Parts: sequence; C-alpha cells; structure tokens
Amino acid sequence: QVQFVESGGGLVQPGGSLRLSCAVSVSSFSIYPMGWYRQAPGKQREWVATIFSGGTTNYADSVKGRFTISRDNAKNVVYLQMNSLKPEDTAVYYCNRPNRPSSWGQGTQVSVSS
Repeated sequence: QVQFVESGGGLVQPGGSLRLSCAVSVSSFSIYPMGWYRQAPGKQREWVATIFSGGTTNYADSVKGRFTISRDNAKNVVYLQMNSLKPEDTAVYYCNRPNRPSSWGQGTQVSVSS
C-alpha cells in the first residue's frame, strides 16, 4: 500500500515562503506522476500542481508563477516550493498520485497570516 508523509508546513506571513516535502513509500516511484493538493477550511480538496516522470509540470492558475513542484527520484520525495504566499493559500496540503490515487496522508498545515 502506498503511503504519503507530508511535512514542512507552518505559519508564515503574507509574502513569505515555505518548502513542503512528501515522502512516498512506493516501488518504481520515478515512473509515476505526482501531485500536490490542498484543502482549505470548509472547502473541497483542490489540485495545486503535478509533476510527470519526465519532469514536465502543470500548475493551477491560482499558484502559477509562485509555486514550484519538483521531485527527487533517488529519495522518493516530491517537493512544493511556495513563494509569495497569500492568506488564501491557507490550507492543509497533501500529495498523491494523480493517475492512481491512494489513501491520503495526514497532510501538512500551511497558515498564511499577519
């Protein structure tokens, strides 16, 4: 069973930065697209970004130009660098496989507030 362990969240002021990490326990990690998602209080979980096995990336319009997704296939880790954070980025952030989703991890809380 695939497991996801997200980390790196915290409280940051508007305009600040955070780097999230997601450790993935799965064989052949490098072949899978990986995605970041988030769920704000009272809202449905939404897609944030995807990175494909070849390194191609896609982003939601709301984070394009501010967030960067990357991966380290040797470590089975996917990252999300978040810059110029806004209060509306406040959410619990999760990772998963877009094409073969597994049970969600516990997520990591990101709070953007002055």
